[in-house]
Order: sequence, then C-alpha cells, then structure tokens
Amino acid sequence: QVRLVESGGGLVQPGGRLNISCAASGFIFSEAAMSWHRHFTGKEYEEREFVARISSSGLSTYYHRSVRGRFTISRDVAKQTVLLQMTNLNPEDSGVYYCKPSVGEHWGQGMPVTGSP
Repeated sequence: QVRLVESGGGLVQPGGRLNISCAASGFIFSEAAMSWHRHFTGKEYEEREFVARISSSGLSTYYHRSVRGRFTISRDVAKQTVLLQMTNLNPEDSGVYYCKPSVGEHWGQGMPVTGSP
C-alpha cells in the first residue's frame, strides 16, 4: 500500500524559509519521479498546482516559474524521502502542499504552509 506522509509545514514570515519533507513507502521509490503540488486555500479540491518535480535518478529537477530560484527539491533514496526547501517565501506561497510519486494516483494528506502577510 502506497503511503506518503508530509511533515514540516507551518507559519512563515515574508521572506522566511521552510522545509517540508515527504516520507514514502509502498512502492519502489528509486524508480519513481517525485513531485510537489499545492492547493491554494479557497480553490476547488481538484485545483492543485504543480510546484516542483525530481526525476527518479535525482539528476533532473523542474520547477514552476513562480518558485524557480526560491525552492529546491531533493530526494534521499536511502531514507525514501523527498524534501522541498523553500526560501524567500511570500503570502502567495500559502497553501496545502502535497507530494506525489509518478506511479499511480497517490497523494499524501497534505501539509499546510501559511505565509503571514
């Protein structure tokens, strides 16, 4: 059974930084690309915006233009975790962040990140 557990969210001041991580199990982690998505407060459930993606090898990363240069995605195969390091946060980054593997349609429970105005 695929399990994805996000952790590390919270309240951040403008310009602050925050790391969120995702612990994955139930699939071959080393063979799956991993991505982060976010759901903005007030939008419909299905509107989850792509944030960042890292290839199965960890050699390639992709970012939404709004976070490029501020966010960094990485993965630890031994720990089966994927990390999203967020810097220079602003209120527009607020939302619930989800990690997702490239295999199947699985989502974690989500981790709220709130940027204070």
